[in-house]
Amino acid sequence: MTRYLISFPSAAMDVPEEEIPDVARDAHAVIQEAKAAGVYIFSGGLDEDVEPVMVAGDGTVTDDTYPQSKELNGGFAIIDVPSREAALEWAARIAVACRCSQEVRQFQFDPLV
Repeated sequence: MTRYLISFPSAAMDVPEEEIPDVARDAHAVIQEAKAAGVYIFSGGLDEDVEPVMVAGDGTVTDDTYPQSKELNGGFAIIDVPSREAALEWAARIAVACRCSQEVRQFQFDPLV
């Protein structure tokens, strides 16, 4: 089995406010299906009201981020499936539920998992 990150930035989910409850219901239904199928690892949305910070190796905390991650926001799911094709199928289901395209990235093999 291989783990995949399925994600989208907040700006991609451009739905009318009145549709948000339907999106939430549909997204939660897909996550429940992933749990029932035994492929679910973790999912969530990043809290955009809480600013990220940078923690250095010496423990120093600064109000900073890596430049390329300044706009890291939105939602994600991590699944464990037997193939890339299976990951793409789950991403398509999430795309329908969230009403936006999903980015799929494969995690490197970890022998300890």
